[in-house]
Amino acid sequence: MGLIYKRNHARSRRIPAMSTVSRRPRRITPTSIIAERSVAANATIVAAAYVVSRVLGLLREVLIARQFGTSPNYDAYVAAFKIPDLLFLVVMSGAFGSAFIPVFGGFLGRGEHQRAWRLASSVLTYTIAVLLGGGIVVFIFASPVMRYIVAPGLAPPQQELATNLTRLLLFSPLLLGIGAAGKGMLEAHDAFTVSAIAPILYNVGIIIGAIFFAPHLGVYGLAVGVIGGAFGHASIQMVALFRRGLRFNPSFSRQVDGLAQVARLMGPRLLGQAAFQVNFIVMTNFASRLGASRVSALNYANQLFMLPHGILALSISTVIFPTMARQFELGLTRELRRTLSGALAPLLFLTIPASIGLFMFRVSIVQILFQFGSFSSQSTDLVANALKFFSLGLLAFAVVETVTRAFYAMHDTRTPVIASLVTIAVNVALSWILAPRLGEGGLALSIALTTTLEMTILLLVLIQRTGNFEAALYKQIGKMLLAGLALAAASRLLAPLLARATDPIHGHTLVMYPAFFFTLAAVTSTYLAASYYLRIPAMQQMVSRVLAKLRRS
Repeated sequence: MGLIYKRNHARSRRIPAMSTVSRRPRRITPTSIIAERSVAANATIVAAAYVVSRVLGLLREVLIARQFGTSPNYDAYVAAFKIPDLLFLVVMSGAFGSAFIPVFGGFLGRGEHQRAWRLASSVLTYTIAVLLGGGIVVFIFASPVMRYIVAPGLAPPQQELATNLTRLLLFSPLLLGIGAAGKGMLEAHDAFTVSAIAPILYNVGIIIGAIFFAPHLGVYGLAVGVIGGAFGHASIQMVALFRRGLRFNPSFSRQVDGLAQVARLMGPRLLGQAAFQVNFIVMTNFASRLGASRVSALNYANQLFMLPHGILALSISTVIFPTMARQFELGLTRELRRTLSGALAPLLFLTIPASIGLFMFRVSIVQILFQFGSFSSQSTDLVANALKFFSLGLLAFAVVETVTRAFYAMHDTRTPVIASLVTIAVNVALSWILAPRLGEGGLALSIALTTTLEMTILLLVLIQRTGNFEAALYKQIGKMLLAGLALAAASRLLAPLLARATDPIHGHTLVMYPAFFFTLAAVTSTYLAASYYLRIPAMQQMVSRVLAKLRRS
């Protein structure tokens, strides 16, 4: 993608009269039509891969729930992930996300492929070195970190187990980090398929660990599966990159073109990623103090909560990011806002019913997915309670994910970081207040409220910088909320009946599954019918496409 990392130079020499460009009406050309179709095709590929990955992730959680439930040992396993996840997200995701793609893509857009690959090798060298150094530090201090920071409330045997698992899982950030590097470089080529498939391999690895290793090794078997999945995640992407011309030449030289720009963009991004993960470490810290099973329950609820988020928000935001970055480099602020608005409308149209569905049918969802084997009715109550409050933040999570990409496209990593740091302070305070009163539900509510605050901050700053969204978007949102009320009313009537039908206390029967899917189909039809009656554009476009395909066939 044709990004120019020296914005002022680009505006003064490459595109003189930039202000007049932004005022010109949009011209529909064959090239723009092809670009829009390409975005749509990429979004479809990424969304489909996300669906497969999330379904496998759900299967992974089902298998784990059946074997471990919300046991103390699984609490230890969940806690052990926090520091390796922090290490991965902060170092590699920060470097090869918003910081690396604009600069690397700028070289590619100008045909400077050798400079692009030199930059990739240099950044990869530095980040792997930091990962190795950070891993060594964590390996040495894993015990006090677990005891005083991550999960101080775990019993001593689980503290020791979590410490050992943390040390074992340190292999995964390195492998996943290499995969993140490949993802950034592939997406800079507008190649989304392989990077979308990689998480599927990661989930397959954990599923293999749950089926074949966990019965003999316990939670250590899950950790072996994690490492195997991370290896598959990295290898498929690096093979694709070597085919595209990557030749990794380790270099610690600071004179590589673009390296300083990546470092400058990366700094705030690292803080932002750290803030995101710190919020979940705070949640784990407080959950461990509430007693056994709370850490596990929050993890299961979060996995269910992230299922629609991954399918909807991540797929859309991943695909529109390169487009918005190109528009910003050309000074097309109005077009950037239009691209974001065009992404938010269908995202909200799908996220609103997903949020209502998770809230209203939380008990049945947990019963039908998890309540087998070691996963008891008490576990269901804990997970459903957390899911109820998590679902209140689904809309905010989706908007934050998408709007944050707009800031990254504008080379602004500072604003999202400031918003994230604010949420940490508020999350600690709210967790302290809500956890004693609402238990694990209070911790989930704290995450939902702080994410809503983050969304508000980002939207206000974005509107001030790029101008307000078109009135048509707000009108659509109002209609979506009305359709959501119809969905909520129908769900309110059917949710108690479904909860009784899916309660395994009567034994698992084949009636449970048809009842579950029939009920979801009924309430979904209510939402779609209300959307069509209210003439919501997203619904009308979907109907038009279906009718057009039927006519062609």
